Amino acid sequence: MSDYYAPIQDMQFVIDEIAGLDAIAKLPNFEDATPDLVAAVLEQAAVLATEVFSPLNPSGDEHGTHIDGGVVVSPPGYAEAYRQFVDNGWQGIGKSAAIDGQGLPFLMHSAVAEMWYASNMAFALCPLLTSGAIEAIESHATESLQKLYLPKLVTGEWSGTMNLTEPQAGSDLAAIRTRAEREGDNYLIYGQKIYITWGEHELSDNIVHLVLARLPDAPAGVKGISLFLVPKYLVNEDGSRGERNDLRVVSVESKMGIHSSPTCVMSYGDQDGAIGYLIGEEHNGLACMFTMMNNARLEVGMQGVAISERAYQSAVLFARERVQGVAHGHSQRSAIIHHPDVRRMLMQMRAIAQAGRALAYYASAQTDLAHHAESAEQRASHQRRVDLIIPIVKGWCTEMAQEATYLGVQVHGGMGFIEETGAAQYMRDARILTIYEGTTGIQALDLMGRKLLHDKGQAMADLIEELTAFSQQLDATGGDIGALATRFSTALAALEEATRFYLQNVADDPELGSAVGVDYLMLAGNVVCAWLMARAAIAAQGRIDAGSSDHFYPHKIKTALFFAEHILPRSEAQAVMVKAGSDSVMAIAADNF
Repeated sequence: MSDYYAPIQDMQFVIDEIAGLDAIAKLPNFEDATPDLVAAVLEQAAVLATEVFSPLNPSGDEHGTHIDGGVVVSPPGYAEAYRQFVDNGWQGIGKSAAIDGQGLPFLMHSAVAEMWYASNMAFALCPLLTSGAIEAIESHATESLQKLYLPKLVTGEWSGTMNLTEPQAGSDLAAIRTRAEREGDNYLIYGQKIYITWGEHELSDNIVHLVLARLPDAPAGVKGISLFLVPKYLVNEDGSRGERNDLRVVSVESKMGIHSSPTCVMSYGDQDGAIGYLIGEEHNGLACMFTMMNNARLEVGMQGVAISERAYQSAVLFARERVQGVAHGHSQRSAIIHHPDVRRMLMQMRAIAQAGRALAYYASAQTDLAHHAESAEQRASHQRRVDLIIPIVKGWCTEMAQEATYLGVQVHGGMGFIEETGAAQYMRDARILTIYEGTTGIQALDLMGRKLLHDKGQAMADLIEELTAFSQQLDATGGDIGALATRFSTALAALEEATRFYLQNVADDPELGSAVGVDYLMLAGNVVCAWLMARAAIAAQGRIDAGSSDHFYPHKIKTALFFAEHILPRSEAQAVMVKAGSDSVMAIAADNF
């Protein structure tokens, strides 16, 4: 299995040129986010990822997790790795200094998180859920709960989880049965949850579960769901750990991938009831949980970027070393990297990873601006962009990760089907990304319904207007970059046409959004990624014009050209599929399948 190396130069380039670090560093409380500090943070994160997390990835996959005496046993080395993570303060890197975080932008959290996911995705799921729990508690919990729980969550001494799913209720949260009963100032929680990532383990001193449940007088449907903080160990008034709460792990799932991440069935209230504390208002838990969910969806999109990068690095190393056949222009057997079809696959993987990185970092920067921009009007504008872009980040990056990891196996050939190369693990690990935290279909429903219909397409219109202005700028650019202009304008026109078709026809076809939503989401993702890749190409050309001889910059331009020529043209076909509507999708009755 190949070693992982953090692509720091590309990360730094995207942070500077696409995400706009200069503008973010001018926001209140982010003045310390200087280029030198950012570079130092990336370098230190790379050391932890490459020297600590990555070596545990194959052994963790092979070892997996199991329950012994009611305790989940993690793979060897995981406890020590987590302790290093905590001791160096990484959990708090994107958290506010007001809650004892590092006070750096969320953009920086996203960049270092990419390293965690790429080096050992299953391990990194633990701090991912903790980050989401911190955000939900900070946004919605009472001041007393914040003071009691946030300090040790921010350090990582305690970890967090998200408890939504139940055996009879997958994505349909209206069907949950876990119940809560009022008991003085607290609540007693009874029920069972499934698919709880890192729901039980011994890496942290406590686990803070955020649990959706119903009160006895709750209205039906999702409007009757409340959110509760349910700790593994109760917490004393001085912040010390108290007695064990009435909750337990029932089992851990045997999964296709992410083997070293314990995916748990959790039971609450088998005896006297698990003590829980209300987050937000009664019956408004789903809105509170969506704070955590949106964080998680952006993080899962970043996982797609990370696993694409990891698969790409592995494939490049193998292609350089694997000798087979005589390539054109060679007189003897050569490494397969010289064969055009292998180069096609490597370029596709490279373009997917770099485009996804640009998209995810852009979304993270918009998140910083939505929270910290100077005026309320500016914050609201950036928040509209965040809301629009998150389902695209989650959907596009994770779907394209399937393609990248598939190609990684293909580059390896028969060896890709053998576990020891690691290519198969990346493909197995990536498969969950389009499923958890909302399937791609659910991201599409979010985009088509909550986003496009909610504001009658205004947020998308604003994005298209910005992209149209850029397209005109691109058209005036000469050389290789100018060659992008026609392809980009064609794809942008396809997005605009598909958007118009949907908004004009959805009232007469209520199944339209669900039937064509994934096609529309991928179309939007392709166009936005092409925009960001073209911006990267222009920035790279600027560095060349300024005298840089670093090969990174012309390669950045060539990768953008490949994206425009080999991935972006899918947009036209996707627009055709959107305009086909729902008729053929729904043409055969359910009973006839």
